[in-house]
Amino acid sequence: MRQITDTILMVRPVQFRSNEETAVNNYYQDGRIKILDQNKKAQDEFDAFAAALEEKGIRVLLVQDQIEFDTPDSIFPNNWISTHENGDIALYPMFAENRRRERRPDAMELMEAEGFQINNVIDYSSAEDEGFFLEGTGSLLLDRVNRKAYCSISPRADEELMIEFCEDFEYTPVIFTAYQSVEDKRLPIYHTNVMMALGENYAVICLDCIDDKKEAKNVLKHLKEDGKEVIVITEDQVNAYAGNMMQVHNDKGERLLVMSDQAYKSLTASQIAKLEKYNEILHPSIATIETLGGGSVRCMMAEVFLPKA
Repeated sequence: MRQITDTILMVRPVQFRSNEETAVNNYYQDGRIKILDQNKKAQDEFDAFAAALEEKGIRVLLVQDQIEFDTPDSIFPNNWISTHENGDIALYPMFAENRRRERRPDAMELMEAEGFQINNVIDYSSAEDEGFFLEGTGSLLLDRVNRKAYCSISPRADEELMIEFCEDFEYTPVIFTAYQSVEDKRLPIYHTNVMMALGENYAVICLDCIDDKKEAKNVLKHLKEDGKEVIVITEDQVNAYAGNMMQVHNDKGERLLVMSDQAYKSLTASQIAKLEKYNEILHPSIATIETLGGGSVRCMMAEVFLPKA
């Protein structure tokens, strides 16, 4: 069982903007800021990021978004799909109606055309009709080796649906609620992967976001019993997307940790040194995408774990 992969599915945007439908509970996006040529700037950032991954030996499977879908958040495919080593694919229910159009058969066709095998598609998307959501590996942080799924409950991560996923895919659920301060209120963070990241041998986490100390202690217990070095970040660093990072490996087996330039600049020298023990750090600048989209590099990468056909 592998924790990290060398193949990433990415969707190139065609109508990127601040999504008015997600702004109600994604407090990281800022639609008030007007950026001229926002779609062109997002495309340029996307192209430079994808090229940087390929230059490091990471395989990128590229899907071009289509203008008729009007999907401003298509650049974040990890919320609607996850792939698994047994050949299963999961499709997820999305909170925003205009994000539901992101689920694209051609993305699955591309993976098959690139030599990957799909055995089953487990589709949870009908839960949208009942008002329940679970937004992929934004909501679920999967420890694929130790078969644990970490999930912060929020309007986009329903507890019962999360447990159903864990039963179907044979994961142990580790459930908590992470919060952020918004105008002097503590409100749930919309996605777990904003405040936490899992590598092979380490975890990056903001424990201050978990207000319930019992829940924080339980998360720590699970991480430590699985031998992860716990690298703690602050809420200010979470606001700079320092929790939204992902470890990959290249075609030579070399490990890389991918985070945005804003996230990298928020880290201390000590935190960087701890992370560089395990991998080189790649940190592209995606300022337009982060500001308007309210997501960062991890959200842009849907990992491909499928077996070769």
